[in-house]
Amino acid sequence: MAQHSMRPFSTWAAFLLLCSCIWLSACRDEAPVPKMPQTQITGTPVKLPMPTAEILDPPWIKDRKEEQLATLPQFKVFHDFQFTDQLPESGITFVHKIVDDTGKAKKAVHYDHGNGMAIADVDQDGLLDIYFTTQLGENQLWRNLGNGRFENWTEKAGVAMGDRVGVSASFADTDNDGDPDLYVTSVRGGNLFFENDGSGKFRDVTEESGLGHTGHSSGATFFDFNRDGLIDLFLTNVGDYTTDEIGRGGYFVGDKASFGNHLFNSKSEQSILFKNQGNNRFIDVSKDVGLTDNGWTGDAHPLDLNDDGWPDLYIPNMQGHDEYYENQNGKRFVRKSREIFPETPWGAMGIGVFDYNHDGKMDIIITDMHVDMWDTASFETVVPDYEKKKLRDPYKYQSAGYLDSDGKHIWGNALFRNNGEGTFTEVSDAVNTENYWPWGLSIGDLNADGYEDVFITASMNYPFRYGVNSVLLNNLGENFLDSEFIVGVEPRRDGRTATPWFELDCDGEDQSHPHCKSRKGKFEVWGALGSRSSAIFDLEGDGDLDIVTNDFNSEPMVLVSNLSEQKPLHYLKIRLIGTKSNRDGLGAKVTVTTDSQTLTKYYDGKSGFLSQSQYPLYFGLGDAKNVKRVEIQWPSGKTQIVAGPLESNQQLDIKEE
Repeated sequence: MAQHSMRPFSTWAAFLLLCSCIWLSACRDEAPVPKMPQTQITGTPVKLPMPTAEILDPPWIKDRKEEQLATLPQFKVFHDFQFTDQLPESGITFVHKIVDDTGKAKKAVHYDHGNGMAIADVDQDGLLDIYFTTQLGENQLWRNLGNGRFENWTEKAGVAMGDRVGVSASFADTDNDGDPDLYVTSVRGGNLFFENDGSGKFRDVTEESGLGHTGHSSGATFFDFNRDGLIDLFLTNVGDYTTDEIGRGGYFVGDKASFGNHLFNSKSEQSILFKNQGNNRFIDVSKDVGLTDNGWTGDAHPLDLNDDGWPDLYIPNMQGHDEYYENQNGKRFVRKSREIFPETPWGAMGIGVFDYNHDGKMDIIITDMHVDMWDTASFETVVPDYEKKKLRDPYKYQSAGYLDSDGKHIWGNALFRNNGEGTFTEVSDAVNTENYWPWGLSIGDLNADGYEDVFITASMNYPFRYGVNSVLLNNLGENFLDSEFIVGVEPRRDGRTATPWFELDCDGEDQSHPHCKSRKGKFEVWGALGSRSSAIFDLEGDGDLDIVTNDFNSEPMVLVSNLSEQKPLHYLKIRLIGTKSNRDGLGAKVTVTTDSQTLTKYYDGKSGFLSQSQYPLYFGLGDAKNVKRVEIQWPSGKTQIVAGPLESNQQLDIKEE
């Protein structure tokens, strides 16, 4: 494949730089429209910099598939199974809709980060349901009917939220009554909190709960920071990236210089720790416990890095250093960011915590989106080897101070391997977890061999070329192997890589749009498909893990696995029921021992980017037909052992003694 020279500051990077320069100079004049990459337009083609094939039929897809298939001799793990997008069969008709700032009024603004989704059994029928969030239109709750079929439950549940721009959703049993409650965030529309009545119908209790914060909110993470048996909430707020102008559909139009606003303290928004007082009443205790984070963050992740039983917090920063706060016995959080993690990604987006190498210690994987938006060589061309590399010579991009750094950043994804005793080694390149244009990630044992795998959503959509989602199969803890073409996640259903993005009326209101130059009439502009968030869970109850995505400006994917049909399957599902601990058991450490493996999971409820879900822990057991023992370290401090032998292929509901 031909190599292409790097063109600094082309396309999107030039646009980001231009925006930051405009803001820094306090200039509010309209910025020149940067040269955009290819876009497919129906009817008479418009001359644009790239061939339309780059989104409709990317010429490199076949080559990339063949290159990936050639790596099969490296696999030490089972890979002879396939995912099939069964969206049409599922009955799900949800379609994500975008604001104009990510469509025909395209600008560099944080709306392009997309939306989350969350999974829970909302009506307690034993089947896991799906809640999708969107920017325009209504969020939707889809009730699982079994056998891979769903029905729209939104109106019955009362959780549409169609009057504001949605961002994320999180399920958790905040009142310990045995059913999942729901928190949904929005951009300046006010966040909403819904209490479940036990039947899958929800009541809006936002006002009395104290959780109705209004701001540029993003992810919402439930965890019991003080281990009092009540689940608390950490709400991340990105920062001020909008104006007061109202756009089509009622959204706040983005600030054209929003990606430079992180340089100004006045534009930051503090994230908030809400303490659960009981009966679904919450109060802001951020200052009281020393957790006053002002980074430009979209999400957060609880974890217990020092193994003292108290949940700490890792907060990715999408435009600067990540932060790590250590929990001091539920009374204070102490910032130990650079002490524990001297170097972190500059543009962090998604985060996952898991024991990838079976040493019993929790490792951390982080995706870095924004650095790739400055690495311009692959914007208009495709060089697969290049996409697996970190940003080259990042300091040439520090014009206007935009990428100003202390010299201690990782310019791409990170995987922090836990060495124990409070130290970590960054091994992302060594174990192959680098990819291009990543957003969120989900973690799960896709081949049920005991080693957890990684699914990473990746794309930039209009006006860029198509980008693939990544499946990284865990190769016995030694490294991760690119597998999206091997297991059928790519290419997409029917080979689709693009969709109509927006419509222009060149004889009417859109005549000044760049795409209307030398054109008349109405026509569609097409853009590349792409996913933002995902969740991995057993969708149809056959014992293997499936993947559902929330795509950007299009329908989701319902990727159903046929693993259970391809090999004898051995697994164990564990649902925790806290008594003295919170009902969900959030914060518990669970260890499953077989004759050949010891598997450790920290139950945090995090299911992917911008999402928190409530479903059982899934342990793939490889060839083991039974389990010798299960050990639970509950948040209450109790250790409970369930002695074996325990038969595989069942769900254990373990109640705290």
